[in-house]
Amino acid sequence: MRPGEHDCCLFGAGAIAAQTGVDLAAPFRGRYTTFAGGRRILRKAGYADHVALIAAHLPEGHPSQAQVGDIVIVPGEGGPAVGVVQGAAAYVLTASGRLGLVPLLPVQRLFRVG
Repeated sequence: MRPGEHDCCLFGAGAIAAQTGVDLAAPFRGRYTTFAGGRRILRKAGYADHVALIAAHLPEGHPSQAQVGDIVIVPGEGGPAVGVVQGAAAYVLTASGRLGLVPLLPVQRLFRVG
């Protein structure tokens, strides 16, 4: 994982951009090298955190209505992590920066894409 280059928020933003053509993270990419720095930049832009950024741009739905491509918030090692729904699971970035799958059961919030 490389904050500002390859992290869960940028992973989710990339999925959103692939589906909609809109990159929510464009103003933030490459501007931070730590998660604390990322939160600081987001706060300066008016968002409490990465989840607030997503919530400001996508409609929220109930996790039971998850569809492929939707964005989910799941518990992560350092706090809420962003995942992308793929069937009965969601793709997430692991602590090592590799792609992993988690079941949808621990989903805290769901945001509809498209």
